[in-house]
Amino acid sequence: MYLGIDLGTSEVKVVLLDEAGGLLAVAGESLSVSRPRPGWSEQQPEDWWQATSKAIAKLRDKAGAAFAGVRAIGLSGQMHGAVLLDEHDRVLRPAILWNDLRSVAECQALTAAAPRLHQLAGNLAMPGFTAPKLLWVASHEPELFAATATVLLPKDYLRLRMTGAKVCDTSDASGTLWLDVAERDWSDELLAASGMRREQMPQLVEGLQAAGSLLPEVAAAWGLGDDVIVAGGAGDGAASAVGIGAVQPGDGFLSLGTSGVMFVVDDSFRPNPASALHTFCHALPGRWNQMSVMLAAASCLRWFCKLTSVDEASLLQEIEAMPDEARASAPVFLPYLSGERTPHNDPFAPGVFWGLTQAHDRAALGYAVLEGVSFGMVDGLDALRAAGSQVSQLSLVGGGARSPFWAQLLADALQLDIVTHVGSEAGGALGAARLGWLAAGGDIATVCTRPPVQAVYQPDAQRHQALQGRLQLFRDIYRNRPVPHQEA
Repeated sequence: MYLGIDLGTSEVKVVLLDEAGGLLAVAGESLSVSRPRPGWSEQQPEDWWQATSKAIAKLRDKAGAAFAGVRAIGLSGQMHGAVLLDEHDRVLRPAILWNDLRSVAECQALTAAAPRLHQLAGNLAMPGFTAPKLLWVASHEPELFAATATVLLPKDYLRLRMTGAKVCDTSDASGTLWLDVAERDWSDELLAASGMRREQMPQLVEGLQAAGSLLPEVAAAWGLGDDVIVAGGAGDGAASAVGIGAVQPGDGFLSLGTSGVMFVVDDSFRPNPASALHTFCHALPGRWNQMSVMLAAASCLRWFCKLTSVDEASLLQEIEAMPDEARASAPVFLPYLSGERTPHNDPFAPGVFWGLTQAHDRAALGYAVLEGVSFGMVDGLDALRAAGSQVSQLSLVGGGARSPFWAQLLADALQLDIVTHVGSEAGGALGAARLGWLAAGGDIATVCTRPPVQAVYQPDAQRHQALQGRLQLFRDIYRNRPVPHQEA
């Protein structure tokens, strides 16, 4: 048995795989985000640990006696978050998350201080990344910065609680702006540019390497043996790729979770930061990936459902019942509720409903949300292709994969085949479990297969053409919007 733990932003999800790689049980525990000031986004690391423990208990109840047979655990998690620990491994402040916008000025300072940033890190300095966060702490909370002995990424804080080891994998480390991504090692040059030192960094491993074993007290609390291996694991994107079997050059997937990711595997380091693309290490050795990233994707749908007091299933039924002419006259939605990365690198990009009239109902606005997120993905695909990625088909993973209507809309907008797989909603947790399996001796060809196909959504040429006018309007609204002065 192999256990996967995925520390997301809104949920900790855990899955159990059997010895044949089948999905035996799934459980989760929700998380909340604190936003103490506009543009800020934080979580308490202790809440991650408590949620993980509760999710594990739920999984153990579902799996029954089989749970005790777990041989290895893999970790996946939200990237970029900064967990600051003192010399006694005590958490110094709430973790600053990937969608926090406070470090805009620090991004400019880091770019100036590290002339080879783009060459080494393969990415632009953006507020979501880890290094600018530490520069912000140094400037605004100097006493905490001085007390910081170690910086961990979110999933690696769970690992510390599980194993006592301070370890990070190369895929997750790629999102810090402290990694030489081509060499898959910490860069002393980039660390120094943000006032950090190598000794404050965790040990680096590849995602499929063993990175410790459970502490006896954790093993006893979870009902497992203390010889259970904990793998290096991966950032959520790379873990989702392993889960969907996207491990060879040209393989790719589209993830609709809190954020939206379009991920394509490469066999070499080919950065293209000019388009606000991310180039990271893959979870497997000798592989890299390019990603376009939207900061808000399925979270836009959750936001709208909460705003209009409707559950997602009911809203989707209302949207599917709309006639084509009602969709064609729906408002246009810009999904930039948390700013945007690819292709704009604009932390202050606003969310917009454009073209509202009294004739529009809840379904029309709901459709606009799905369409706006899909158009954001079109922009991401264009950026990937401009960087040389060849994409003809994408697997769909994450919570958004549950909607056949949205899958077809994505196929029509992107003019690509969209494929869903059995268990694809498990996302990063499935990939994490597979990385645990690899750490326990599994081989890539056996473990990293494509899950069974659930459905294939092929683009409709007529619907694709009908969307082009609305896509152009979507882009025009962003380009022509007023840009008031704002501060994170």
